Amino acid sequence: MAYAARCLLFFFCLFWTSQSILFTVNSRAAEKLDQEENLSVLTSGLTSQHQDQSGVYVLEKGEESLLARAWIADHAARSIEVQYFIWSTDNIGILAAESLLRAAERGVKVRVLVDDLLINAPDRVMVALNLHPEIEVRIYNPKHSVGTTTLQRLFNIARQFKSVNQRMHDKTFTVDNLVAITGGRNMADEYFDYDHKYNFRDRDVLLVGPAVFEVNSNFERFWKSEQAVPLTSLLDEHMISRTEQLKIYEELHQYAENPENFNEDVRQSLSAMPQKFDALRNNLIWGKVSFAHDDPGKNSGKGLTGGGKTTDALIEVLANAKESVLIQSPYLVMPEGGLELFQKLVNRGVNVTISTNSLASTDNLQAFSGYFKQRKKILKAGINVYEYKPSPKIQQTLIERYTKIEKETPTFAIHAKSMVVDHQHLFVGTFNLDPRSANLNTEVGVLISDESLARKVEQSILEDISPQNSWDSRRENPNQYAPLKKKLKVWFWRMIPLDPIL
Repeated sequence: MAYAARCLLFFFCLFWTSQSILFTVNSRAAEKLDQEENLSVLTSGLTSQHQDQSGVYVLEKGEESLLARAWIADHAARSIEVQYFIWSTDNIGILAAESLLRAAERGVKVRVLVDDLLINAPDRVMVALNLHPEIEVRIYNPKHSVGTTTLQRLFNIARQFKSVNQRMHDKTFTVDNLVAITGGRNMADEYFDYDHKYNFRDRDVLLVGPAVFEVNSNFERFWKSEQAVPLTSLLDEHMISRTEQLKIYEELHQYAENPENFNEDVRQSLSAMPQKFDALRNNLIWGKVSFAHDDPGKNSGKGLTGGGKTTDALIEVLANAKESVLIQSPYLVMPEGGLELFQKLVNRGVNVTISTNSLASTDNLQAFSGYFKQRKKILKAGINVYEYKPSPKIQQTLIERYTKIEKETPTFAIHAKSMVVDHQHLFVGTFNLDPRSANLNTEVGVLISDESLARKVEQSILEDISPQNSWDSRRENPNQYAPLKKKLKVWFWRMIPLDPIL
């Protein structure tokens, strides 16, 4: 086990520090994993000791979650399946794309499924990656961006309004059907604490064992669905020549190998990886894990309602609450029936507490306008609401490189989507407490009944709602601390009837 751990750590560092002395061009060209170093061997000892149970590790810190993804990608021997709502072309997004390319170059089959709404990758780069024999890219519900003209987009919105709004909000990263990561984080700088203006307080879980099979099975359903359109059906693969294709590959590799794209604090963080990995491996919690998910398309109901499997699963857990419900969601807009459900819980003595963003911290003013209209009713129902400060003290702990960016005072906002019921039932996933997640977007997440794990996340959220990190909405109006510009914009958005799609 000690030898395997040392090998694991070495390759982990090799993946993400391609700018360091551990990386050479030759290692990229002939990157192959020895039998003792692949995920099958490295995880078999763990899973054999916990038959029919899944191992779970909660990834609270952005940097830790980033490095976990790097580790499992670098150990891929057969396959990588990636499913995301947002994949940006910033530093993290480019490096992640390059890591998938390197995996493909050593013979790993890579499949990427990305939602169409907010994708901003250049067409030529997507085509180049898709031309690799080991990489296939599909776009979910392409009615906004990829291969769509402005006129087509407007026509789609006018004629297919519900369909256009049914987005794939799933976020999963699976390697060799052995290890998976799911949770709130998309693939962009701000989800891993590397943006200098705005970062997210988020939460993921790393999974080992049978739960991974469920994640992979859900990916297959989406991959084979009619909503997942092959890139070749949207973009002409002949738009680039073979020479340009290889040039794009080389540019991606050069970007990853350029020390200027890795600042000193990244190298310092990686030097501490032995301690970090030991903590991850030794703190896996084993138990029964259920993977909640929606069908492709969410539902076939008319109008902007209809619910979904994930919605039903969460309602069932909530309805059985006996003592307490603690929720963390970046957006708080009660869907139809939501306020009544929570009111029933409060009436029978259940303490309901919600951690969400304030106007000062939120990145989504449209969603906040929905909450602003409901806030009085929510508080009147007996629900405790705490709104996150834009510069909470806890960011000094959660952002490991905080001292490097504190002078720039970036906003730190909630993006985690979690729920703890009765101190023992835990949900971590992609589901926001709003009508969009309840009725339009497909969502995923893990449901775990384990008191130690539930209390760990519960304690994290309780720390988030402490006075140094959040305002108590019952005691004061946190809107007073927001800039005038944001107040005016929210006033504008609240005049528009957007609630069903928030």
